[in-house]
Amino acid sequence: MQVIDDLKARRHRLRETPPKAKKGGDVASAKALGKAIAERAKAKGINQVVFDRGGYIYHGRVKALADAAREAGLQF
Repeated sequence: MQVIDDLKARRHRLRETPPKAKKGGDVASAKALGKAIAERAKAKGINQVVFDRGGYIYHGRVKALADAAREAGLQF
């Protein structure tokens, strides 16, 4: 995982997936990952982000990840 600061041209590397998240593609894992991203970003002082979907439709696991990150305090 990484969060990129475009203004400072700096990349903040966050640790890989949380240990409790199983490999695979279910919504529960996406929620756990979104929460972990938000917690680790906030620990580094990052409170506001832009979510780049890379051209993919915003639904399912992607939506679950973003919603969990918002619930954990990240602002989009």
